[in-house]
Amino acid sequence: MLSFPLGARPRALTAAAFVLVGSASVQISAALASSAFGSLGTLAVSGYRMTAAALVLLLLTRPALRGRSRSAWAGIALYGVAMAAMNVLFYAALDRIPLGVAVTLEFCGPLAVAAVASAGRARLLPIVALAGVVLVVGTPTGGLDPVGVALGLGAAAAFGGYTVLAGRVGSGSGGLGDLALSVAVGALLLSPFQVAQAPTLDDGHAAPLVLSGLIGVALAFSLDFQAARLAGTRVVGTLFAIDPAMAALVGAVALGDRLPVAALGGIALVVLAGAGAVWSAGRGAPASAQEEAAAPEAVEPAPLPLD
Repeated sequence: MLSFPLGARPRALTAAAFVLVGSASVQISAALASSAFGSLGTLAVSGYRMTAAALVLLLLTRPALRGRSRSAWAGIALYGVAMAAMNVLFYAALDRIPLGVAVTLEFCGPLAVAAVASAGRARLLPIVALAGVVLVVGTPTGGLDPVGVALGLGAAAAFGGYTVLAGRVGSGSGGLGDLALSVAVGALLLSPFQVAQAPTLDDGHAAPLVLSGLIGVALAFSLDFQAARLAGTRVVGTLFAIDPAMAALVGAVALGDRLPVAALGGIALVVLAGAGAVWSAGRGAPASAQEEAAAPEAVEPAPLPLD
């Protein structure tokens, strides 16, 4: 595992850079895989991307399957479940509720984790970030499907679990090998969707899906993993709000559209909350995941919905 002999605030700055690059990687990955969504479906595409990422990470890290405790294996498995559940529940929610609502609900997960893990005024930062997310993705009009909202909240629980488990698994001795095993678990859970769409998979999809998996899963998840190890859940939970802001910026640049004033204000709030999280990291709170795990007030991983 990498070692970073840095103070709390420099570690948080490094984590912010990792999350920012990871967020950009996710957006690039989505663009690469977009041509396959229509013919294969979002869940099959997610599965193929995770499979490609798992194979590469397993080859690079070659994790030993022996020598881990039951609790370590449980963390690895739950981390993989969280990865798969984030995809399944989010896309299921999208079938019933608008994109902006689904995104807002999903990001309640890591922001809630950050709020619980914070103390004092720092607890306001996730609320500021959530307000920024709402402004970026917009507010819905009309009624909402209650099943879609429930699925969105399930995605939030999975994303919250992903945030906590990234730090907990990252604090172990297995390093990126543990991440590789978790991605493999997620890929196996999504394998039924891959098998169902295998007859429609053609050569034109293979290269974009593999590249998308390398950039949007292997690289992005590795950066999230290292960010949580460096700065802990109280910081990265807030920093994850960068993702919808990054999506809005990339979309505006790619399409040449002007962002609404509200969206610009939302991006500013997200940046402000992220800067506040980084600044507060050096104020009397353990910054790294290892330190959080040893601290009496550390947040225990929340149970994930497995149904």
